[in-house]
Amino acid sequence: MRWPATTPEAEEFRDGIFLLLRNNRACLTEGNRVDIYIRGKDRFDVLFAAIRGARHHINLEYFVVNDDDLGRAVVHALAEKARQGVEVRLIFDAMGSRAGGGSREAFEELTNAGGKIGVFFPSIYRVNYRNHRKIAVIDGTVGFIGGFNIGDEYLGKGPLGRWRDTAVRITGEAARMLQLRFFLDWNYATGEYSSLEARYFPDRSVPGTTPIQIVSGGPDTRWNLIKEGYIKLINSARQSVYIQTPYFIPDESVVDALRLAAFSGVDVRIMIPCRPDHPSVYRATLSFIGDLLDAGVRAYTYDDGFIHAKTIVVDRKAGSVGSANRDVRSFRLNFEVNAFFYDAAVGADLARAFEGISPSPPRSRRKTTGRGLRGSG
Repeated sequence: MRWPATTPEAEEFRDGIFLLLRNNRACLTEGNRVDIYIRGKDRFDVLFAAIRGARHHINLEYFVVNDDDLGRAVVHALAEKARQGVEVRLIFDAMGSRAGGGSREAFEELTNAGGKIGVFFPSIYRVNYRNHRKIAVIDGTVGFIGGFNIGDEYLGKGPLGRWRDTAVRITGEAARMLQLRFFLDWNYATGEYSSLEARYFPDRSVPGTTPIQIVSGGPDTRWNLIKEGYIKLINSARQSVYIQTPYFIPDESVVDALRLAAFSGVDVRIMIPCRPDHPSVYRATLSFIGDLLDAGVRAYTYDDGFIHAKTIVVDRKAGSVGSANRDVRSFRLNFEVNAFFYDAAVGADLARAFEGISPSPPRSRRKTTGRGLRGSG
C-alpha cells in the first residue's frame, strides 16, 4: 500500500483504512474508476455488455440466481461465452438460489457448454452461514459489487414492484481484489484449489483515482469486520451519515455509534423500505428506528417500490457499497463483501442518489425520479 494516497479523503479517513488493513488484510487499492447503478435495467445492461466483451474468463458469485427470465438470460449469455472458449465459473448459494427455483438443472446449458458451477454450502436445511456475496469479475479488470442478485424481481417484476438497489462497477486494482475473493470462495465450494495464476490478475493501468478497500466478513473471521468498518465511518463523521438498508436490526454498538453521532450534531439519516418482504424483520426494523428518533436520527421510507440498497455515505466523502445489511445476520452469520471507498466524487454521487438526484455524469447517467422519500422522524 502506497502512502500518501491519491485523494485527500483517504488521508482524512486513514485511521479507518488502517483498521481494515490490520483486521482484514484489506489492501488500499488505487487507480480505480467507479460507476454507480441504482436501477436494475441499467445494472444488468452493463453486466451483459461486460459478459459479451469477455476475452479470457468470467467469474460470477451470487447468493441468488433464480430460474426465471433474467436468470436464464444470464446463464444463456455465460453459455455462449463458454462455447467461444472463454473460461466461465459461477458460484451460487444453495439455499438462496433454491428459494427462487434455481437448482443444478437450471445451469445445464452452461455446464454442457463447458462452464463450471460451484454450489456454496449445499445443505439447504441450515439457514445460517450462507454466502450472501454478490460479485462479478470479467477478465480480471472489471468487477461488480453491490446489492443486486440475479432474478426478475431485481428488474422490478416481482410482487414488491419497482426495485431500488445500488451496485458499482469497478475498473482497476480493486477488481483484482474481488477476483481474489472469488477464487477463495471457489476453492472452498469446489475443492479445486486454483493456483491463482497471474493471468487471472492482469496489471493494467486505468484512468481512475478512487481509493478502494475490498472487505470480507463472515463467521470464519474473529471480528465483525464490515460492521467495524461501518462504526469507524460513523464515528469519523463530522457533518452527515446517510444509510440505506432493507433490514435494520443492529447490535448495541451500531446503535450507540448512530446515537452519539446524532447527539453530536451530525445529520444522521436512515432509509428503509415502505413495505416489508419479511414482515417480522420489518417490525423489528421499525422498532430499532423508533428508538433512534429520540436521539435526533431522521428516518425515511422509500415509497416508490422496494429499496434493497446496502450503502453508507459519510460527509459525502467516504462510504461503502456491498452485500452486508445492517443486521446481526450480515454481521455474524452470513459471508459478505463490501467495497469501502474514499473519494468525494463518489461520495457526492451516492449522497445525491440518496436524496433522489441522479448521480452526475460521466460516472453514471442513470436517473431516479426523486419520488418515494418520505420523512418519518
